[in-house]
Amino acid sequence: MNLNDVKAIPYPRKHKKRVGRGRGSGMGKTSGKGGKGATARSGNETSIQFEGGQTPLFRRIPKRGFNNPFKKRYTIINLKDLTDMEKGTIVNVEKLKEVGLVKKVRENGIKILGEGELKNPLTVIANKFSQSAIEKIKAAGGEVKVLS
Repeated sequence: MNLNDVKAIPYPRKHKKRVGRGRGSGMGKTSGKGGKGATARSGNETSIQFEGGQTPLFRRIPKRGFNNPFKKRYTIINLKDLTDMEKGTIVNVEKLKEVGLVKKVRENGIKILGEGELKNPLTVIANKFSQSAIEKIKAAGGEVKVLS
């Protein structure tokens, strides 16, 4: 076997495009970057809202309302959703997920509201309760526990 008999292992090789190497290369002069301006320069990283110096759309349109950064966001559960629970059940986040009433718990947890009637005595553990929910749970013989 001679050195000229050795064949390279065939696998796809893609060579780096060499730009700026004369007109004959097909990638000469502007090196595929078009004309002049910021986009032809290296290090150009204009943001997605940049409109070439024109006032961006998000600054031109009128603003309305107020977004409160301190607003409390709860996952809401009504008492009517808990009517199918058996007597003496401890209702907490895990139980609500298991039953399928809750998919995702929001930032401040779960709030129980008093819509509907409760027949079975339940121990309900949540982050917040409405006053009517507390009264209805206690009237049914249940217990209310507030998570901090």
